[in-house]
Amino acid sequence: MPRLLQSLVALGALIFSSAAIAQTPQSGAPASGQAVATFAGGCFWCMEEAYEKVAGVNSVVSGFMGGSVANPTYKQVSGGSTGHAEVVQVIFDPAKVTYQQLVDWFWVNIDPGDASGQFCDKGSEYRSAIFFHGDEQKRIAQASKEKLQASGRLKQPIATEITTADAFYPAEDYHQDYYKKSSARYQYYKYGCGRAARLEQIWGKPAPPPTQ
Repeated sequence: MPRLLQSLVALGALIFSSAAIAQTPQSGAPASGQAVATFAGGCFWCMEEAYEKVAGVNSVVSGFMGGSVANPTYKQVSGGSTGHAEVVQVIFDPAKVTYQQLVDWFWVNIDPGDASGQFCDKGSEYRSAIFFHGDEQKRIAQASKEKLQASGRLKQPIATEITTADAFYPAEDYHQDYYKKSSARYQYYKYGCGRAARLEQIWGKPAPPPTQ
């Protein structure tokens, strides 16, 4: 095999390997002293921005969860055929912010009564959901949902799912921190989608992120 062809083959193998690594499902196991939470609130760009504002959150990764296809791409998920939801996986320090606070913050960043998606984004891939990691998170999430429903704050039944976390697949690199890397486009999308306006209609003026 000519040397140039060998080099091209090797380069192609490296690119393929890197792509495969990028789509490997993550276990969600945090480092010692850290915990993981997973939320679906429509566009993961917007949820990433919301959770990165919270003190005690160490990282937020946009990705996919809740589907039946391994290693899904954004194109596949956005087509609505894989069953996945757009999610953010949040790694946080429980000594600085509690899971309860993260759940409370989740509610005021979504439209809980929308059963068809979130804001201008419709389809199951944009559904709202809390993917719990363990029995304690399940208890907190369910109790929070019941309390919110009983409060009479919402005019519609809560459509948000409370379900077990399964394989998490990070989205492609260009989606990560999109609100920072493509700020103008992101703001144009967010405004055009009516997200901020609808949130204010439901919850009133934006509240500050949670702190201990």
